Amino acid sequence: MQEPVVSNEERFIDIEIKLAHQEDLVEALNQRVYEQQQQLDKLELLCATLAQRLREQPQGGGAGLAHERPPHY
Repeated sequence: MQEPVVSNEERFIDIEIKLAHQEDLVEALNQRVYEQQQQLDKLELLCATLAQRLREQPQGGGAGLAHERPPHY
């Protein structure tokens, strides 16, 4: 069984359609990567801030709690 003959113009149109879909996909993926990078930047800043707070905590921070009365007294 033979396949129908497809003209060059029809093939060209089909390729253009596929290319347009690929361009849309690439644009959507680029946007997603950008959003993820923004989120990563925020998380890195948060992590650095928390690490700095931990470094600023006095050493042996839990030792003082042993001598405190529980809140229900």
